[in-house]
Amino acid sequence: MSALETHELTLYSIILFLLLESLIDIYLSLRQLRVYHECKTVPKELRHVMDAETFEKARVYGLDKANYGLFKTIVCGIVIAVLELYYGFMALVWLRSTQLSGWFGLDPTSEIHVGCLFSLLLNVVGVLKEIPFKIYGTFVLEERHGFNKQTAGFFVKDQIKAFVVAQVLTLPVSAVFIYIVQIGGQYFFLWLWAFVGVLTLILIMIYPVYIAPIFDKFRPLEDGELKSNIHELANRVKFPLGQLFVVEGSKRSAHSNAYFTGLFGVKRIVLFDTLLLNKGLPEDDSTLTDSDKGKGCKNEEVLAVLAHEIGHWKLGHVSKNIIIIQVQLFLIFLVFSQLFNYAPLYEAVGLPAGEKPILIGFMVIVMYVLAPYNTLISFAMTIMSRRFEYQADAFAVELGYAKELGQALIKLQVDNLGFPVYDWMYSSWNHSHPTLLQRLERLNTDGKKKR
Repeated sequence: MSALETHELTLYSIILFLLLESLIDIYLSLRQLRVYHECKTVPKELRHVMDAETFEKARVYGLDKANYGLFKTIVCGIVIAVLELYYGFMALVWLRSTQLSGWFGLDPTSEIHVGCLFSLLLNVVGVLKEIPFKIYGTFVLEERHGFNKQTAGFFVKDQIKAFVVAQVLTLPVSAVFIYIVQIGGQYFFLWLWAFVGVLTLILIMIYPVYIAPIFDKFRPLEDGELKSNIHELANRVKFPLGQLFVVEGSKRSAHSNAYFTGLFGVKRIVLFDTLLLNKGLPEDDSTLTDSDKGKGCKNEEVLAVLAHEIGHWKLGHVSKNIIIIQVQLFLIFLVFSQLFNYAPLYEAVGLPAGEKPILIGFMVIVMYVLAPYNTLISFAMTIMSRRFEYQADAFAVELGYAKELGQALIKLQVDNLGFPVYDWMYSSWNHSHPTLLQRLERLNTDGKKKR
């Protein structure tokens, strides 16, 4: 087989798998769309807490999101992706980076200089491709269903900040990545693995302290019953709680959440203001809108949600995920070290014979060559994540929060217009958490065992 045939076969194999994966996503989405169209009555398990009007709103919201997701998959996952591959988009960006490097005062013969400019241009194009979908998703889809809280000015500033932060992180990492491959010798993948592993841990630690406040306003949780109860819960399970914050997520969206951060030593718990009843404010507060009043969880329900989150820490889920990620990184870098000199990979994406930019080689191998492996691993991680969620729920049950956690899950589902009915195949492939009905059933079973 000639070199030409080899790189063409490589290109068509990549496109074929990309299409196959997208078609699977479309098939699963169509299964869920059928559920939205056919399921029009509240499940009997929820009839005491969800009225027909709320259920219909959730159904229409889910239907709109599914149609939007289907459209985006077809446009981005099939049309744009195939055209970019077939016409050698990455090669064109690399060529343009080489041509422009001198204009920016960089060395066109330095792969590090050209590689950094390549990363910047690729990110700019990525933003331009994504921004129409973000605008529609935020100001049409979310706005239509009452979840968008962003003004146009807030949205623009948010996008600019996100882009700047991304470049501050991406460009130095790209430069170091290329440098390590250039000087690392036969076992450069070990140095890459160590570098990215350490960088990942550093980012996990600095993100909540230095990066997250760039985008959202954090305030300490006010002294009171909830704060005292959270500290009592933390002491009860020996959770090393340091600080308690409330993030004003309501300026961005009406959706709710809670999480904790910190790898070593004391940790901080962050509550979205939308998780708290009336955003944690008195009911007569002048800043509360009518749509905000009555939404959110009572103190005991917030404690139940935190008991679930602490369960992830207590059961070692965070550490296990970090270890799995590190193993995956090692395998990816090992495969990259074995394949990055294979010329047809570069020619398949439009580069001239003999030209092998390190960044493009890495992207092609991770995004395309390893695509079948990535798909299987992603599904395996989804299965494991669902198992972890059940375990964290069981931990909360052991602490006596079975009833309150169930109430919190229902309230969050209702407040967020989450549709409670899913096609089993769609859910198994896409959802990292069990569905509401699955979790309620397990909570009920675990609660009876505890009694």
